[in-house]
Amino acid sequence: MADYSIWVLDYAAVEKFPLSVMLYGPQYQGTRKLPYAYVLLKGKGGTILIDTGYDHVNYGKTLAELYGVTNYHGPVEVLAECGVRPQDVTTVFITHAHFDHMGAMGHFPNAKFYVQQREIDKWVWALTLGPEYRFLVGAVDPADIVTAVELTRQGRLVCLDGDHEDVLPGIDVHLAADTHTYGSMYVTLRNDGKRDSQDVWIFAGDLLYTYDNLTGLDPASPQFVPIGLAVGSQSNLIFASAEMLRSVGGEHKRVIPVHENRLQSLFPSRRTVAGLQVVELALAAGETSKVA
Repeated sequence: MADYSIWVLDYAAVEKFPLSVMLYGPQYQGTRKLPYAYVLLKGKGGTILIDTGYDHVNYGKTLAELYGVTNYHGPVEVLAECGVRPQDVTTVFITHAHFDHMGAMGHFPNAKFYVQQREIDKWVWALTLGPEYRFLVGAVDPADIVTAVELTRQGRLVCLDGDHEDVLPGIDVHLAADTHTYGSMYVTLRNDGKRDSQDVWIFAGDLLYTYDNLTGLDPASPQFVPIGLAVGSQSNLIFASAEMLRSVGGEHKRVIPVHENRLQSLFPSRRTVAGLQVVELALAAGETSKVA
């Protein structure tokens, strides 16, 4: 039986997102729907989020409108689909500092946050550059960095330096430096609690947008194809992808890209009244299904 229940929760979407950003290279090949989502884990006495989404106010709203985000719903409504309130959340892992992944930290008053030190340090540096370098900070809300600093003052934000095992029971984090962002990290869940686990899940943040990043588009000739948006290198993205896939024994569906619209067809899911998807990956002992 699994130690943690796992859900991927949509909170908004870009209905027509360029395929050339999801997959580096294929220009003029149309668009796909790009859900905005975060991951909810429940188990071992904790209620855990991987990323927080964003807050649809101020500059967060400006960025969302710039990128064509629609159907936004806040964490109170989204988490309620699984019987959780924001104040119930005990731990949050921030995979990277883009507005749609760490922009709603203020909604979780009782949570402790984990992020890579390199991610915070390098964003502060990048924000000091002139406007001609604005590509490097295009998806970041400076107010989120200020919030992170305030959480540090409160003793509620921990900056990690590289890989760490068992940050929580069965949960490891891994630095993927200079990839999508300066200090992106992915989260590994060993859902049977064993070091040599047979029940591994990886939550990739934005190191992947789609399973096609792990396989390419030609089934007869699989390859790693990185995402098309990086402040680091495409090579680093490819090697991070390879390491994630190796860690799950090559079982692609266990590496979770939260922006992948096809999760709903690969796992049990349901559509909410608001038109959002609740995707259920695993259930711990005593947990009832939220998609049945």
